[in-house]
Amino acid sequence: MDGTGDTQPNDELNEHEEYILRLFVTGASPNSTRAITNLKDICEKHLKGNYTLEIIDVYQQPLIAENEQIIALPMLIKKSPGPERRLIGDMSDIEKVLRGLSVIANS
Repeated sequence: MDGTGDTQPNDELNEHEEYILRLFVTGASPNSTRAITNLKDICEKHLKGNYTLEIIDVYQQPLIAENEQIIALPMLIKKSPGPERRLIGDMSDIEKVLRGLSVIANS
């Protein structure tokens, strides 16, 4: 980061690694809809062509949610690269999401 508040990609890390993401939602609730829209926007802007996003509705696929031990929704799980990370909420805090995905370095 350059100190101006702009989010700069962390080019040295994960440059060629594909991001495997799973977003768990509850049907078409407002929070779920916002999380899907926000996350798709973030991925297209910052990870374009370098990610796989699976959206899982816990009402339709409860066993997957149970196996992942989902405790709050919406929840994003970054499976790779690197250690698994979990983010809860509607993904509206872009900088927090990018830090959670290790796209930008923690300040």
